[in-house]
Amino acid sequence: MKIAFLINNAYGIGGTIRATANLSGAFAERGHEVEVVSVNRPQDAPRFAFDPRVTLTPLVDTRAGSPGHEGGHELTRRPTTMFGYSLSEPHTALQDHRIAEHLTGTDADVVIATRPDLNGYLARDGRHGRFLRLGQEHLSLAAHRDQVRTDQNAAVLGLDAFLTVSEADAAAYRAALPRARTRILCIPNSVPTPDVAPAGLDSRTIVAAGRLIPVKRYDRLVTAFAKVAAEHPDWTLRLYGRGAQKTALRERIDELGLYDRAFLMGAVSPIETEWAKGAVAAVSSDMESFGMTIVEAMHCGVPVVATDCPHGPAEIITHERDGLLTPLSGDADALADALKRLIADEPLRRRLGAAAREKARTYAPDAIAARYETLFEELTRARRRTLSGAASRVRERLARERRARGPRAGGRGASAPTALAPSSPPGPLALCATATADGGLLVRPGPGGRLPGGPRELLLRLRHDPEGRELRVPVPEGGAGRRVPLSRAEHVLPEGRWDCYLVPAGGTAARRWRITARIVEQAALLGREPDVGPHGVSSWIPYTTTDGFLALRTWLRPAHAEVERIHVGRDDQEALTVTATLYGTEAVPPRDARVTATTRSGRAPEIVVPARPTAGAGFTFVLPYAEPVHRGTGEDEPWDLRLTGPGLPAPVPLGRIGGDVADRRRTDVLPATTVGGHRVQPCFTADNALTLSVRPETA
Repeated sequence: MKIAFLINNAYGIGGTIRATANLSGAFAERGHEVEVVSVNRPQDAPRFAFDPRVTLTPLVDTRAGSPGHEGGHELTRRPTTMFGYSLSEPHTALQDHRIAEHLTGTDADVVIATRPDLNGYLARDGRHGRFLRLGQEHLSLAAHRDQVRTDQNAAVLGLDAFLTVSEADAAAYRAALPRARTRILCIPNSVPTPDVAPAGLDSRTIVAAGRLIPVKRYDRLVTAFAKVAAEHPDWTLRLYGRGAQKTALRERIDELGLYDRAFLMGAVSPIETEWAKGAVAAVSSDMESFGMTIVEAMHCGVPVVATDCPHGPAEIITHERDGLLTPLSGDADALADALKRLIADEPLRRRLGAAAREKARTYAPDAIAARYETLFEELTRARRRTLSGAASRVRERLARERRARGPRAGGRGASAPTALAPSSPPGPLALCATATADGGLLVRPGPGGRLPGGPRELLLRLRHDPEGRELRVPVPEGGAGRRVPLSRAEHVLPEGRWDCYLVPAGGTAARRWRITARIVEQAALLGREPDVGPHGVSSWIPYTTTDGFLALRTWLRPAHAEVERIHVGRDDQEALTVTATLYGTEAVPPRDARVTATTRSGRAPEIVVPARPTAGAGFTFVLPYAEPVHRGTGEDEPWDLRLTGPGLPAPVPLGRIGGDVADRRRTDVLPATTVGGHRVQPCFTADNALTLSVRPETA
């Protein structure tokens, strides 16, 4: 059977795209021919990985500057004839023409539209087709504006079936369309079991993820976390996503003094590696159409605390059995109480986490795809009297294909692994990387994949290195997936960023496969301190580059001061207070240790403040903001901070090189203060060093 999906943009990031990628891959796994038709193509490659057996067909090239860009097509000057006001980038007559042309000529047996406007196209332009027409609702009836509801409800009447992702929303549509002959029912989104190790639940980290938009109510979560942080000062909050509410959330975090406890992590894909870092997951929405993030967290064994909002959470979470639900009427207080309960009760946390993993299996793509197949058969039987002979052939063809497939082992991993032939030309090779408990690295294939045959080596090359330093590690022959371990005990890597390749053993680097990162697991690094060894203080953090490649960030220095806590004083206490721990020297910080602040240009006199020793190798210092403002050059220039004193062979840099974050500039954002006409802000550099930015307000 050929199944086609119609989606506005398969190349971006969002729940609808992720759901389409999951379901289309499940259909391909079950032996169907699958096509994802993207109305627009705004970039070269999709952000989500589609199954290689799925055909991706764009209709309109919207890539600015590409040879096929159609921004100048005459039809783009005409308005769409379909309701397009639900789109951030409304369609034109060009999209109208391409969609109608595709629906007229498709040989699909089933077409599934994924958004309100596409349901309209499918009802209008697909009415003469011999295929089954299914519409999907990835939001909810109540979430749409009045005109969208009116237009989509009219389109629903022209479809064979209309699918919501919650039972409550299906009931709402049936009530709104009591005389509809269209089959209206709920089939939830599918969420695959991730290829990551389940969460250890001991990280003292609360994780949330989603678009930073008002309905998600992350302001409620931040307020609740402030109550949690007051009682549990060693817990942190990580919020993943991007959206219009980012600035407001940043201001709220600063207002509550949570800037060194609550972190806006940005958008991360795949998100499962971040769920696995959590001990508790939080959902604070006023409304959820389904709650895909809930199932993602549950797959990783993380118990979820969610507001009992319409429609999704209560249909996924069984309160007290595999998660906790809090009443919307309780607002931030109820959410905080539930979070504090899980924080304080580790046995409860682990019991709910184990039950959550079990519940998540019911949303596996294979199980959801089977529900769709049953619907296809039922719809075909219902249309038997009105459809042409082709409809009967659809049903017979589906049954015949199912019999031919016979019993399946189940799961995506049951398919034959795809291997890159030894003779294949060099190019990207998708692999996974896992940070190990000892701070090392393990490079491995993902499910269904393997490394190219023949003798191979893992090649790491230090980026922008005049000496061209590199590390080669042999790939073990045979074995389980030919995993490549990099042990901290065996390898010493100079400080910098290392790009990762696979090369023929003993061959030149000219013939190489650059490694793209399918999954990078960093959970073992969460809260990990820098290592101290005979070669100095070191840390390794694997990460994914902005263009999707695997890289390794390393630090190696004689000594290092790891910043533990930061307090930014305001108003009448305009100063930076830092608590840090010294690594790499046998002696604790000397009693007369001090912290020096110097400008990069060296044109301003240095600032020296005392470093007061605390427990063990710790110390703390206070740097008044008035000092760099008064002593500065009046230009936009950062001040670097270092620990100095007797017994220290050289100034020791301050920063954060431990843990799992390769780039602190984007996550560890601290508030700015205005002093003497200057904007003063502590921040982290590209090397994760702590610095003080001082710039005139006119800059």
